[in-house]
Amino acid sequence: GFGASAHIVLMMARRRYPASKVFVFARSAREREFALALGAAWAGDTDDEPPAPCAAVIDTTPAWKPVVEALRRLEPGGRLVVNAIRKESADAGELLRLDYATHLWMEKEIKSVANVARADVREFLALAAAIPIRPEVEEYPLEDANRALVELKTGGVRGAKVLRVS
Repeated sequence: GFGASAHIVLMMARRRYPASKVFVFARSAREREFALALGAAWAGDTDDEPPAPCAAVIDTTPAWKPVVEALRRLEPGGRLVVNAIRKESADAGELLRLDYATHLWMEKEIKSVANVARADVREFLALAAAIPIRPEVEEYPLEDANRALVELKTGGVRGAKVLRVS
């Protein structure tokens, strides 16, 4: 999907690397429209073909299908970065579709991200302040936390969700 972290990454990439074309994959049409509004060169569904092979892909989803599809779309020597704390098992069968020649050959790389370190946060905040990054947020009172979680799970999120504790 194209949610909280992805929309911030897109804003940062557009400012730091303005000549780079950023492609966004998201199931939700609303998320794809949001990505285009933020400056993505192209936005499509997980199954859609981008205009060109990708040099790098950042996966922020809890699902496995986007991983398999991203590997297929990488250019030779491209890198897939999986930025997720965990993956769900509901679509783990997608991994059985991995084909060496299609998904891994030609020196493609897969890298996972563990946890955010204090130094990462410092560097990000300095960049965000310099650009400046203004994330889009939707606030919820704490008592609506379950509704916010359901909306995150079902997609169509625009930006980040924030719980307000008062």
